[in-house]
Amino acid sequence: MKSKIFIAVDTTLVSKAKKIIKNTQTSKLKIGYKFGLEFLNSKNGRKFVSKLKNQITFGDFKFSDIPNTCVSAVKAIKDLNFNYCTMHLSSGLEALKAAKKVSGKTKIVGVSILTSLDNKALKEIGYNINVKKLVAHQVKLAQKAKLDAVVCSAQEVKIVRKFFKKEIITPGIRFNSSKGDQKRVLSPKAAFRNGSDWLVIGRPITKGNIKNNIKKLIDHLK
Repeated sequence: MKSKIFIAVDTTLVSKAKKIIKNTQTSKLKIGYKFGLEFLNSKNGRKFVSKLKNQITFGDFKFSDIPNTCVSAVKAIKDLNFNYCTMHLSSGLEALKAAKKVSGKTKIVGVSILTSLDNKALKEIGYNINVKKLVAHQVKLAQKAKLDAVVCSAQEVKIVRKFFKKEIITPGIRFNSSKGDQKRVLSPKAAFRNGSDWLVIGRPITKGNIKNNIKKLIDHLK
């Protein structure tokens, strides 16, 4: 089975997005494209996504609001035909269920604790619970709301799998020890070994020579 990778298209430039898509085509991997807030809020981002054909697309909106607003937001992006769309599990069970109800063919993906946060950061926000316990607690909500997928760090996949049986998507993937602004990271091979279904990879692929980086990833996964 082919390894499944979402490439993070993090740019405001349509020309860069086109370049990323063109240079990441390979028959060795199953590739999808994740568009985050940077691209989706850019002047021509929405228009570009609306015209994209024959690709697996992921709208990383991370909706987090009252149920009514989440429902309206999911309806508002229907025309973009995303395969996947994210919302924060911390929005609460009611909002998650309501969004799932109106999502149609788009898979609703529950985002647990961001991979840029660690235990110290959680304490600063006001949580008196460690990352792993909080992630486990939140994915039970995703299971209850019948969401299609969840996002968690590769380090928590084994815990998440105990409570959530559908797709697990993991960001915070790095080929080496350079973490950037991420705290909870893992290599692609280790993430798949832990049980991730999809990996999200941005800068390690999109910075520098994209074709070479894809080749490096394919070699790494052998």
